[in-house]
Amino acid sequence: MSRAWLAMSATDLGRAVDAGRINAVELTEAFLDAIATAPDAPRIYARTTPARARAEAMAAHGRAKAGLRRGPLDGVPVSWKDLFDSAGTATEAGSALLRGRVPARDAVVLERATRAGTVCLGKTHMSELAFSGLGLNPVTATPPCVNDPRAVPGGSTSGGAASVAFGLAPVTAGSDTGGSCRIPAAWNDLVGFKPTHGALPLAGVVPLAPRFDTVGALARTVEDCAALTAAMAEARAPDLRGATVAGARLGVLDTLAFDDIRDRPARGFDDALARLVRAGATARRVGVPAAAEAMQLAGTLFTGQAWGVWADAIEAKPDLMFPRIRERFESGAQVSARAFVAGWNRLETLRAAWAAATAGFDAVVLPTSPILPPDAARLTTDSAYYVTENLLALRNTRIGNLMGLCAITLPTSEPSCGLMLMAGPGQDGRLLRLAAGAAAALA
Repeated sequence: MSRAWLAMSATDLGRAVDAGRINAVELTEAFLDAIATAPDAPRIYARTTPARARAEAMAAHGRAKAGLRRGPLDGVPVSWKDLFDSAGTATEAGSALLRGRVPARDAVVLERATRAGTVCLGKTHMSELAFSGLGLNPVTATPPCVNDPRAVPGGSTSGGAASVAFGLAPVTAGSDTGGSCRIPAAWNDLVGFKPTHGALPLAGVVPLAPRFDTVGALARTVEDCAALTAAMAEARAPDLRGATVAGARLGVLDTLAFDDIRDRPARGFDDALARLVRAGATARRVGVPAAAEAMQLAGTLFTGQAWGVWADAIEAKPDLMFPRIRERFESGAQVSARAFVAGWNRLETLRAAWAAATAGFDAVVLPTSPILPPDAARLTTDSAYYVTENLLALRNTRIGNLMGLCAITLPTSEPSCGLMLMAGPGQDGRLLRLAAGAAAALA
């Protein structure tokens, strides 16, 4: 029975704990055993926290027996990206620059999830300092992609996605600055949710670009993402029962989203959209020039902020970094304060233009990524290929970050090809409900 638990959704596991069909201690041991014996586990987990996990599982079991469960994920194991501070356990954000960094307390979202009863399995590998959508990390480890052993898994929440895809965690907490939850979710056939920026606190999260950084979730189902997000927010998850896309108005983004798209992502998107229309949604193409102009500001706004955060640490020990990541940070040194401020001022105007252009839709839909997971070996030797694929990987997802939206990716009929839905800031609950209806139509 315990092997079957590894393939169950997090909320189904929670319901089984609540009904007494699964013991939270045995559930945690099943995942710890799987991590200890899986050949790829060292490439997925940077470090595990078995003592903490067992103590939290014992407490959850006691609450379940007493009828005092704290929520739908009480007693359910969770993996955490290695940029969430965890008290007494190293948090290194995939970088030798932070080797041996041991925080004194948990990140706020980890504190909250722990109070909700979740069980911390450990910390997962990630792209260095979260500054890549590919998931390649020669400094620590490059996690596997569930669909192609030669490919990268997507980043920067690479190990988190792999932990769920390979049955080593039922749900994972990640971050999303330009697509870092949605890209690895799409490339590993998972659901990846990026809430509205600011919906979840960033205290205790290693920063990249704080005005874009967003805490998110990856899992097998929309319900799981909603439940973990709610636990991290100390809130109730939206009611997804009876969710449907019937009557939903979908805008198919006709700006940037399909440029240079590869065949399989295009097929996956077309099939998914057809299924949603058959389920009762309406779809209409919409061009939003503001999206293209905003993309021209991305280098200024992302790299300028990232360099401002990390310049001192990088300049002190530049040789510790993977050169491709270091070069991306260093490009931010060319961004002037005048250009940065002007860029943000212009972006606020473009966000208003986006809101006006998309006001008639319940969600804007587009392929999560125009490309498939690239070849890991070639990325390490071909710098031009690395730059091209990294920018293409993040191109569509960054639209959501630039425009300040909430966004979610769902698996399609094509492996490693996601369908992304985006809605306005603060519309997280409504988007999750729409996504649950879409997932039912795509199943």
